[in-house]
Amino acid sequence: MLIKKPRFWDSEKISIYSIILYPISIIYFFLLTVIKKLKKNQNFEIPIVCVGNIYLGGTGKTPLVYEIYNILNSIGKNPAIIKKYYNYLEDEISLLKSKSIVFSEKNRSLAIKELIENKYDTAIMDDGFQDFSIQKNFSILCFNEKQWIGNGLLIPAGPLRENLNSLSRANCIFINGKKNTNIEKQINKIKENNIFYTKYVPKNISNFSNKKIIAFAGIGNPINFFELIKDNNLNLIDYRSFPDHYNFSEKDLNDLILKAKNNDAILLTTEKDYFRINNSFKNSIEKLEVALEIENKDNFIKLLKENL
Repeated sequence: MLIKKPRFWDSEKISIYSIILYPISIIYFFLLTVIKKLKKNQNFEIPIVCVGNIYLGGTGKTPLVYEIYNILNSIGKNPAIIKKYYNYLEDEISLLKSKSIVFSEKNRSLAIKELIENKYDTAIMDDGFQDFSIQKNFSILCFNEKQWIGNGLLIPAGPLRENLNSLSRANCIFINGKKNTNIEKQINKIKENNIFYTKYVPKNISNFSNKKIIAFAGIGNPINFFELIKDNNLNLIDYRSFPDHYNFSEKDLNDLILKAKNNDAILLTTEKDYFRINNSFKNSIEKLEVALEIENKDNFIKLLKENL
């Protein structure tokens, strides 16, 4: 499902579009409540770590999954990642497989069983907080400090898959961005929780200094990528946003390459976007490689150990 996020989702004021769509959000909430009651949790013989979100896309979930995968390996575990298969997620699945062990099926339970059969001892679910058929041992909810919960409404009137009360099911909260006491107060009002902050640190930033840059991205919140470029004092002269998981056409890429050439600029995108670009175009496009850093990482590792 390709979604170019509506601007009104993150508006401080409730827009007329949200009001029109609100009755559908009520139906969605009713259906979600019924599913919660009808689904029976399935227990597995190994620990299940779930890294999920309630804000639809762009919360730094998948980079955190990979970081947890590395942490578990470093403390003597033999983990693998579970990613539910959808056609439009092939870019994320392929990128994860290039860096880690991944089991991907249309049914998460089937993927977990395959993981166990292959002698892995811990499953890390990339997404699945709303999958009530699987009993999790440790659940993480991810947010981005800049978008937080948007207008606070459920889809399609807003960007939320569940309302904030769902925080009560999480063992800890990760916020990508700067420390925000207002957000922390909203979280702790529902449940006193462990809150950790993360940030993206560019690894190959020196490759692009003193150069003009035209950037493009088809991720959950492209604006965050563009701001990361600006925050690192790079000369961003133009940018273009596409829907999440967008498959770039030859025309899209040719237009972007021509624009960069005419402006004596380089063309820069994310690792995930670069991964799904046709190989014939990659020589004309650069990717910004980033690492995810966890603040108070040792405290998180201790919490993770305690729950596994």
